[in-house]
Amino acid sequence: MSSNDRHVPVMLQRCLDMLAPALAEPGAVVVDCTLGLGGHSEALLATFPAARLIALDRDPAALKLAGERLAPYGDRATLVHAVYDELPEVLARLGVPRVQGVLFDLGVSSMQLDEADRGFAYAQDAPLDMRMDQTTGISAAEVLNTYPPGELVRILRAYGEEKQAKRIVEAVVRERAKEPFTNSARLVELIRDALPQAAKRTGGNPAKRTFQALRIEVNAELAAVESAVPAAVRALAVGGRIAVLAYHSLEDRIVKQVLAAGAAHTAPPGLPVVPEQYQPRLKLLTRGAELPTEEEIAENRRAAPARLRGAERIREDIA
Repeated sequence: MSSNDRHVPVMLQRCLDMLAPALAEPGAVVVDCTLGLGGHSEALLATFPAARLIALDRDPAALKLAGERLAPYGDRATLVHAVYDELPEVLARLGVPRVQGVLFDLGVSSMQLDEADRGFAYAQDAPLDMRMDQTTGISAAEVLNTYPPGELVRILRAYGEEKQAKRIVEAVVRERAKEPFTNSARLVELIRDALPQAAKRTGGNPAKRTFQALRIEVNAELAAVESAVPAAVRALAVGGRIAVLAYHSLEDRIVKQVLAAGAAHTAPPGLPVVPEQYQPRLKLLTRGAELPTEEEIAENRRAAPARLRGAERIREDIA
C-alpha cells in the first residue's frame, strides 16, 4: 500500500487555512514537525508554491515513504531524521533563523498503527515495541518487564489516566515473574482479566489507556511536546503562524498552556500601562480547541479525538 492510499491527513483544509496568511510570500519557510507519511507536507507544498518545507520525523521508515511521496517537489522539501524537540538544532544546522509556519500533528502516525510488527495497536497481536524510532531507546516490553511496580502505576495513571492502574500492574508483576512479556495479545488479555466488569463497559477497548501510557513513556512524548512547542514559537518570525493537532488531553493541555502564556502580557500586576517588553507575543487563532467536523470523522475515524489550536506571532521577544 502506498503512503497516499493509507494516510488521510487530519483537519487538512483547516490547517492550510490557518497557516495560509503566513505562507503566501516567496521565500516563506514552513516546518512540518511530524512528517509521518507526508500528507500534510504534500498539501503544504502544493498549496503554497512559493514556500519551502522543512519536515522532521524520528521514524526512518516514515521518512523513506514520505521522501518518495514528496520527490516531485525536489529541493523545495528538506526531510530530516529528528525528534521535533530537536527543532532549534535542525534550523541552526540548515541556517534558517526564522520560519513563517509550523505544523505539529502529534501522537502516533497512521503507518505506525497499521504496521502490525510495530506493536502500537492493541487490536492485533505483535511484538511489544512501540518505539517510533526503532534504532534507539527501550521497547514497551522492556518497560513492562523491568520497571518497578510503583513506576508502572505512575505511568499508567499519569499518561493513560487509567483508574485501574494498580490492579493492572499487580497482574503484570505477577505474570512477568512467570514469563517476560513479549507480545501485545498477552497484555491485552491480562488487562481484560484484571479489570472489574464495570470498567470494561466504558471507554472502548479496555487496553487503550495502558497502550497509550506505554507509548508515551517509550517515546518520551510529553517531554518532547513540552520543549518543542515553545521552541517552535520562538522560531516564528513576526507574522508567522503555528498550528498544532493534539489527540489526547495531556498533549492538548501542554499546547493550550504554551499558546495561552504567549498570548498574555507578562507585566507585574498593578501597572497602569503595560510596557512594550511585557506585551503578548502571540495572538490566538482559535477559541479554545477546534474539533473535526462530523463529515471528516465519518471519512476518517482517526480524526475523532483531534483538537486543533493555532496562534500568530505578533511581536519579537524583547530582552
